[in-house]
Amino acid sequence: MANNTADHPPGNSVAEGNHDGDFGMAVTDLRDLMELRSAEAVTLIQETYGDVQGICRRLKTSPIEGLSGNPVDLEKRHASFGKNFIPPKKAKSFLALVWEALQDVTLIILEIAAIISLGLSFYHPPGGDSEACGQVAGGVEDEGESQAGWIEGAAILFSVIIVVLVTAFNDWSKEKQFRGLQSRIEQEQKFTVIRKGQVIQIPVAELVVGDIAQIKYGDLLPADGILIQGNDLKIDESSLTGESDQVRKSLEKDPMLLSGTHVMEGSGRMVVSAVGLNSQTGIIFTLLGASEHDEEKKVKKTKTQDGIALEIQPLKSEEAAESEEKEEKEEVKPVKKVNVTKKEKSVLQGKLTKLAVQIGKAGLIMSALTVIILILFFVIDTFAIQGRTWVAECTPIYIQYFVKFFIIGVTVLVVAVPEGLPLAVTISLAYSVKKMMKDNNLVRHLDACETMGNATAICSDKTGTLTMNRMTVVQAYIGDTHYRTVPEPDAIKPETLETLVNSISINSAYTTKILPPEKEGGLPRHVGNKTECALLGLVLELKRDYQPIREEIPEEKLYKVYTFNSSRKSMSTVLKNADGGYRMYSKGASEIILRKCSRILDTQGQPRNFKPKDRDEMVRKVIEPMACEGLRTICVAFRDFPAEAGEPNWEVENDILNDLTCIAVTGIEDPVRHEVPEAIAKCQRAGITVRMVTGDNINTARAIATKCGILLPGEDFLCMEGKEFNQQIRNDQGEVEQERLDKVWPKLRVLARSSPTDKHTLVKGIIDSTVLETRQVVAVTGDGTNDGPALKKADVGFAMGIAGTDVAKEASDIILTDDNFTSIVKAVMWGRNVYDSISKFLQFQLTVNVVAVIVAFTGACITQDSPLKAVQMLWVNLIMDTLASLALATEPPTESLLLRKPYGRNKPLISRTMMKNILGHAVYQLVIIFTLLFAGEKIFDIDCGRNTPLHSPPTEHYTIVFNVFVMMQLFNEINARKIHGERNVFEGIYKNPIFCSVVLGTFVLQIVIVQFGGKPFSCTALTIDQWLWCVFIGVGELLWGQLISAIPTHHLKFLKEAGHGTTKEEMHAEELTEGDDEIDHAEMELRRGQILWFRGLNRIQTQIKVVNAFRSSLRLESPESRSSIHSFMAHPEFVPLSEEEARNPPIEESGDEIEPLPSASSGATGGGEPPSALPPRSQEPSI
Repeated sequence: MANNTADHPPGNSVAEGNHDGDFGMAVTDLRDLMELRSAEAVTLIQETYGDVQGICRRLKTSPIEGLSGNPVDLEKRHASFGKNFIPPKKAKSFLALVWEALQDVTLIILEIAAIISLGLSFYHPPGGDSEACGQVAGGVEDEGESQAGWIEGAAILFSVIIVVLVTAFNDWSKEKQFRGLQSRIEQEQKFTVIRKGQVIQIPVAELVVGDIAQIKYGDLLPADGILIQGNDLKIDESSLTGESDQVRKSLEKDPMLLSGTHVMEGSGRMVVSAVGLNSQTGIIFTLLGASEHDEEKKVKKTKTQDGIALEIQPLKSEEAAESEEKEEKEEVKPVKKVNVTKKEKSVLQGKLTKLAVQIGKAGLIMSALTVIILILFFVIDTFAIQGRTWVAECTPIYIQYFVKFFIIGVTVLVVAVPEGLPLAVTISLAYSVKKMMKDNNLVRHLDACETMGNATAICSDKTGTLTMNRMTVVQAYIGDTHYRTVPEPDAIKPETLETLVNSISINSAYTTKILPPEKEGGLPRHVGNKTECALLGLVLELKRDYQPIREEIPEEKLYKVYTFNSSRKSMSTVLKNADGGYRMYSKGASEIILRKCSRILDTQGQPRNFKPKDRDEMVRKVIEPMACEGLRTICVAFRDFPAEAGEPNWEVENDILNDLTCIAVTGIEDPVRHEVPEAIAKCQRAGITVRMVTGDNINTARAIATKCGILLPGEDFLCMEGKEFNQQIRNDQGEVEQERLDKVWPKLRVLARSSPTDKHTLVKGIIDSTVLETRQVVAVTGDGTNDGPALKKADVGFAMGIAGTDVAKEASDIILTDDNFTSIVKAVMWGRNVYDSISKFLQFQLTVNVVAVIVAFTGACITQDSPLKAVQMLWVNLIMDTLASLALATEPPTESLLLRKPYGRNKPLISRTMMKNILGHAVYQLVIIFTLLFAGEKIFDIDCGRNTPLHSPPTEHYTIVFNVFVMMQLFNEINARKIHGERNVFEGIYKNPIFCSVVLGTFVLQIVIVQFGGKPFSCTALTIDQWLWCVFIGVGELLWGQLISAIPTHHLKFLKEAGHGTTKEEMHAEELTEGDDEIDHAEMELRRGQILWFRGLNRIQTQIKVVNAFRSSLRLESPESRSSIHSFMAHPEFVPLSEEEARNPPIEESGDEIEPLPSASSGATGGGEPPSALPPRSQEPSI
């Protein structure tokens, strides 16, 4: 194959032109090489470069020492081969966000009305005889006043601009925050490379072509590479190929490693051959039109062609083009499906959408009625009662009247729709997310924080979450003796000790180490697999050191390694002896290894026979007592293969892993975290069921669950193993049945020896279940690669920040930065607080709305003019609501939030108590305002403000009405702090400085508006007496509030709740119509014209734009390119365990290169299949 170095560098290549001078290979050579697979690649490497070492020489790197790390060299590599970074999509500019905010329908209506009003105020009809137009033009005192007609229109426009700027600024700061969060997550992701012979961890973005990287189980490869040395390496390439089978990698068969794929087994070293846009992931990413240049163009192309973007295919070989084309079809077809069904709208969003539609409808009807009544009244009065005729020159004046009516109508509409609500939700979530960072919760999806408040069940891992994940050996069985504590070295025969120390040191990942503590007097640091750390700790306690042994036998000398995986549940390493024989060291779960042992070392260190009855006795006397104390038992063994028998066939694992000699059985303790039992008790008090799902054996699991308080004495809860669980929930065909599952899960508390599939099945079953009164909201914790599907399926997925693999973090909604269960309890508290904050705001907002709408409506109908002018309404509604949302949405959480049961999915947003408060306060306010409106001039002894002509100056009368209205809202804001009918509304008010400053700030602004607002705000200055009366009436709100809370809610049967969640019936209906365009009924309603508020709600979703693409991926993308791969990962290939395919099977192409993925779906979807058909999935050894 010829080197086509500089013939045609591909379009998105970072390095254009020929860099042959610097390195022996150019970007194009490497790209051509990386596009080949298995045998083809091996042939090309042999023909062109000799071997992988040849490639390393051309890339000027050493397979053993790695790169020098010299900055000049690294810079040169960046220039030649590009950086390991895929540029994120450009952030929206502030202007774009302003433009988006302007799309709000209510605002558009207001703008139009304001512009018409402005235009007409400047138009003076030539010589129109005022008399001819009747009373219409009367009452304009002087020329100056009639010129001021433009002020109202201008003021409306000004308020609209302020609202738009506030909204846009909010969106912009949100986006900025998320970019920050994203880059933080990216910087945290490191990868292990060798530089100058030292193994170091560097941020993924700093990887360069030529780096020698170490790869191991659980890694997500951040760049393309070629294998140099591997131990039993298996890769899950489904993210690129859609093939669910794991691919075995070796130098002879297939040395090509691709970015974005997962290491499922084994370990090894690779030389990095392509980074960033030149890696396979980068190429596909560019192919999907996600790099910013011609994004728009490409997206259109992809759409027109059903996603087979042929024009932009930089693939060379026809075969590759063909398979890629298929892949594209498979990928793009169901995209929309996956995006929509990922998770239902968050519980709160669902309820808010419904509420918005209800309010929107009411507002529309009211505003339409207002306009119709006003116009009819005017027309009848002018043309029928006064008997005037329509004269041409009077037209502009009449039109001005109609515009005024229209503006009043729009004002009613504006007031009816709570625009402050999306803002309150955003502020509340953003505030919580910020504060949750301090409580060790890194929130990746905003709505997860609120969903957590509704959680009814938590499925938790055991290792690391409930326990400390600091494994230590506390008991051992060596040489026929059961030691209750770690024995002294001289108590063990030297030969036995030697074998034990060698076995542990060699037969464990060399990346696992125990390092000295960071701080004086601290605990030694465990790096790598925790179980192996415990065994290495045993070596150190036996006064021995594992490092010299590893230096004597480096990884290159290991003859064969069988790495740990979930089916083996053991690890073995083979060494070749000097005499030509072999020795194999093994370790693993004791019940598995002991079955394979035929001998055991006795007190003298000599092997003696070990029969099945000996084994049963050992299980009874040693292993079960250890397990009942909550210890994990690991057996260490060895086997010698004599030279004369020749080399055994290493591929037949069953023959190799047999006839072992047991050296020792160790009992490893992972102590329960001190704070966990209390945290679990809090959860149970708060009505949340905690379940433990673990890979450990049932005795250990039961012991730990009892210590934690998950299992309480005297309660009939279930503890079962994965096997039994599957037997109970699957039918004869091996399919999961929801009815069977519903019999098991309500009592299940511990699921032991469970596979990742079991965890996913359990979570899905609980979420889909409808047996209990309320539907369940499930949170799940996970750390292993294989927890991905369950984390994705859960309503809220928690990944472990320390022990978690990249894959788990990527699938999660919240990352626990301290891996601690108590942080989950904090998340519940914050979640509930968000929910309550929004309810508080609703209670306040709806009182304002009800009163304002009724006042504007009745006022307009009786006096032909709204007592509250458009601009005043805007001040009350938009500006004050924005401030109120800030005040009420930032209330800090209290422990008392954990004393009530979760609301669940179906609980209405507005409870009976809240409805009582809303209506009760509305009554007080309406009585006061109507009294002032129709008798205010007598009470205060001022001029009457009713029936003033067009453009007349503002009156004291209406200013007092406006001022009293605002004062009442201000004091009602304090009442709104409590929503469950508590008496003391001032409790904890000083803990919220934002609230205090907002209330005072609003008060000061109101003084400014009334005293100096003048014509734009239709206000005139008030005297000090009038002010005192206004404030006094406002304070009456607080006293009235006490009166209302004294009325027991249960007597008020007529009160309705509002803002329900989805009911069971609707759920089933939704399932039936799922094939349709996946748009829920609320949205359908909105499309019919009540789009009013939908934009506002949608804003909540837009705020998460930066990370929203994470949503669609189930099998994760690589964090180094969070900005990048996510768009190409938004495809069902990553959903091997999601239920989506069951509903929407992939389109099978002719030919059989791409198989549809197996689905492990169940229950309602009717999918599912026998477990045997599931791809083998590996399991974290520490689980």
